[in-house]
Amino acid sequence: MHISSRAVRSFACLLLLSTSTLSPVLAQPGPVQEKPATANPPSTKPIQGTVAPGSASKVPWLYKGSDVPPDLEWNFGELSNGLRYAVRKNGVPPGQVSIRIRVDAGSLYETDSERGYAHLLEHMVFRQSKYLAEGTAIATFQRLGASFGTDTNAETSPTQTVFKLDLPNATPVSLDETFKLLSGMVTAPTLSAENLKLDVPIVMAEMRERGGAAKRVQDTMQDVFYKGQPLAERSPIGTVKSLQTATQDSVRAFYKRWYRPQNVVVIVAGDAEPAQLESYVKKWFADWKPTGQAVPAPSFGDPVAPADAPKGETPIGDTKVLVEPDLPPAISYATLRPWRQVNDTIVYNQGLMTDSLAQAIINRRLESKARLGGSFLTAQVNQQDVSRSTDATFVSITPLGDDWKAAVRDVRAVITDAMTRPPTQAEIDRELAELDVAFQVPVEQRRLLPGSKLADDLVNALDIRETVASPEAVLRIFRESKPLFTPAAVQQHTQQLFSGTVTRGLFITQKAGNATDAALRQALAAPVKPDEQVRQASGPPVSFDKLPPIGQPGQITQSQSTGLLGIQQVVFANGVKALLWPVQEEPGRVTVKARFGGGYREMSPKDTPYIGLGQMALVSSGLATLGQDDLDRISTGRKMGFDFKVDDAAFEMTAETRPADLADQLYLFAAKLDMPRWDKQPFERAKAAAKIQYAQFATSPQGVLNRDLQFYQRGQDPRFETATPAEIDKTTADGFRKVWEKALASGPVEVQIYGDFDPATTLAALQRTFGALKPRDPAPVAAATGDITVPKPSTKPIILAHHGDPDQAAAVISWPTSGGSMGLPESRQLEILTQLFTNRLLDAMREKLGASYAPYVYSTWPVDLKAGGSITAIAQIEPGKVPVFFQTADQIAQDLITNPPSADELARVIEPLRQQITRAASSTQFFMQQLEGATTDASRINSLRTIMTDYTETTPAKMQALAAKYLGKGASWRLEVVPQKDAGKLAKAQ
Repeated sequence: MHISSRAVRSFACLLLLSTSTLSPVLAQPGPVQEKPATANPPSTKPIQGTVAPGSASKVPWLYKGSDVPPDLEWNFGELSNGLRYAVRKNGVPPGQVSIRIRVDAGSLYETDSERGYAHLLEHMVFRQSKYLAEGTAIATFQRLGASFGTDTNAETSPTQTVFKLDLPNATPVSLDETFKLLSGMVTAPTLSAENLKLDVPIVMAEMRERGGAAKRVQDTMQDVFYKGQPLAERSPIGTVKSLQTATQDSVRAFYKRWYRPQNVVVIVAGDAEPAQLESYVKKWFADWKPTGQAVPAPSFGDPVAPADAPKGETPIGDTKVLVEPDLPPAISYATLRPWRQVNDTIVYNQGLMTDSLAQAIINRRLESKARLGGSFLTAQVNQQDVSRSTDATFVSITPLGDDWKAAVRDVRAVITDAMTRPPTQAEIDRELAELDVAFQVPVEQRRLLPGSKLADDLVNALDIRETVASPEAVLRIFRESKPLFTPAAVQQHTQQLFSGTVTRGLFITQKAGNATDAALRQALAAPVKPDEQVRQASGPPVSFDKLPPIGQPGQITQSQSTGLLGIQQVVFANGVKALLWPVQEEPGRVTVKARFGGGYREMSPKDTPYIGLGQMALVSSGLATLGQDDLDRISTGRKMGFDFKVDDAAFEMTAETRPADLADQLYLFAAKLDMPRWDKQPFERAKAAAKIQYAQFATSPQGVLNRDLQFYQRGQDPRFETATPAEIDKTTADGFRKVWEKALASGPVEVQIYGDFDPATTLAALQRTFGALKPRDPAPVAAATGDITVPKPSTKPIILAHHGDPDQAAAVISWPTSGGSMGLPESRQLEILTQLFTNRLLDAMREKLGASYAPYVYSTWPVDLKAGGSITAIAQIEPGKVPVFFQTADQIAQDLITNPPSADELARVIEPLRQQITRAASSTQFFMQQLEGATTDASRINSLRTIMTDYTETTPAKMQALAAKYLGKGASWRLEVVPQKDAGKLAKAQ
């Protein structure tokens, strides 16, 4: 039962409660060993009603050696050739079947001369195989309704290769055909010299696009932390030399060695009977018979202590300082232990739960210290089992200012205190409450869990040699284990988490000379005094019952059906409007969205820096009598959220909650509008974060696009420009309050509540919260900012520079379109056109030229504005091939105008779109997004009725007409992001 820490993800992700198994996927597994000290349980108290390891007569292969109750919805089996499978019925979304084929072979299985082969094979398997002609896989799966990259994909890690397919509208015929195609890909790929010649340039393009500062940091971290182990030098992407020297014979040899039935697991979850799914596995995989003898899996090695390390303590090993001027300063260090496969028991998993509690308590203390201001912006601890190579506890720190040593010292002082003294019971109870709700929610919402997620969870469990359990089993085991989580047990596990074979460190700094390897080593080795000041006191009780009311409950002046599904519209006397849709088919889940004010359209250009700061700090600034710490405490043990963003013509607060917490969730949103607080520290922290992060944009072409593309797409409207550090420096807490106080007070207000809730109770809660708000005027839109500007057409590209690798560039060509709700039918037809464009661009730039790994085309259509939309094509590419991209995009655009698409080409686009809409429409959140603003614009309700036909009914002539309307010669503008050294030359050439 692998439990990750609060530092990486919320406890809500822990529903796997999975455990290691005695029967790994390896062809020839080594002996099972016990895991080191971090997994020691707090006691050996058994859980009632479980099976002792190995005592059951028919234990599924995944659960051998485990007493964790098997998830009975999975059906496990094994073919005579050694291939294993797991299938289950799942109807979310309806009609879809998710298939995963996991091969126990990743980059750690390669020899020196084979580096990158596992990933290269992933590409070549799609290229050509027994039932797929060369280059036809994408089109074939599109005809089955599966879109490339979303429904059809694959991934390679150091330890596995996984082929993924989410088949929509699955029928016996399409399922049989899909299993046939996938079986041919995995059991009989062509792997010819011609395939190799086509795929190596694509992989090289992928390698180029993933290069730059981030790749240098990743490579350095691998080299430092995993020194002496294969993981230090086995990146899945490989090396230029090994890829360029690959041959048909060498690639086939790697395939033959590792692609064997005993190394493969087929996982299927979807809207079909298990017996039916099982029959396809048997039909198409039972005859797979590999040649030659199975090869033992290679050793992944163990962390090694320095030769002169003293016994009885964790020594400090390798440290490294890496200078990267464009990256935020970051310090990471890791305490490493050998990874061992374990005999999984519930007792062992109780130990992992205790590890997680220990990490959660430390992370909450570190967050408290960061909120107080001082030497670091953020810091977290996180235990991970890394690629079956090491059991590691990582510490990550973002220092503030030049005194990085103080940041290291302050973080280590918090950790030292946790090792020295046990936590209070109140601290443990707080984290247990968080964990309890995280385990309870999956029980309430298990009917909503998609088959794709279930399949992916099982893949991940297999990769780290674990099992899975049902949400009910997870919750029961956790609750029966609560008496074991004592202060002494948590302290013991804290000590174990920071003990090991060796500790190694890495410091990424923006300034040369700011630190040395030796100085970092000394900072990690120096004694520190325990910091007792940030221990979390229980504090006075914080209760919603004691918070001030919003106002007098509001009167409902209108309540009527929208005529769409079961959605009701309610209007309050203060002008607030709400859309309510109670849906019993979504048990335990309620989504709440509150839209107010005028969004970007309301903001003044001079206030641009405050827009980004608001998205980072507005929620944290508090409300009513609650500061940030109070908000944390009042939501402990509750499922509540508070996401905030700025849209074109509205501000938006969103949360996913559950029926029991809905009323209080509504209070939080309404109180933010009516009784905002203006705590200064969240604002100052947001300023520091924004300044640190800004330089990072320049490290790659994609980063520059993230920073600037929207600004240029909106005609260089300053409101869409990313604020510079100098501009951020000029902001003040008073200015922040002035800008956002005005925005929070603006109207109109629209609330959407969709999901599992009681209408009468919810209406009463709305009356007490949003209905009790003071009436508010619509957001003012200044004349100077009300108009939407669009870029002027030009064949001369805008030239931007990046600081990344000299072989990296990005090219953008964009055609302005339009906007507004009245044009929604046309905007949906544009989605079809852009998919046609994407398929052609992908074929030309990736498949034929090998020039770009993932070029794409997309359409934007701002529903709340009358203009500002665009069709945009983007590719990351070598600088010298930017003109080729522009030429290719122009040719495709002109061809779409001159020649209508064929019926087959159109069908390959429409069927995946039809399936995407069908699947999305199985969730109320899809309708919530489509109906934003419908309380003031009823046309959005009517347009939703035609959404399927708009996306799926068209003709070649209509596509040709749309292309002529928007993609004509002279209608586009262009942008290049090139290396810094080339930017000046290109600008002068223009």
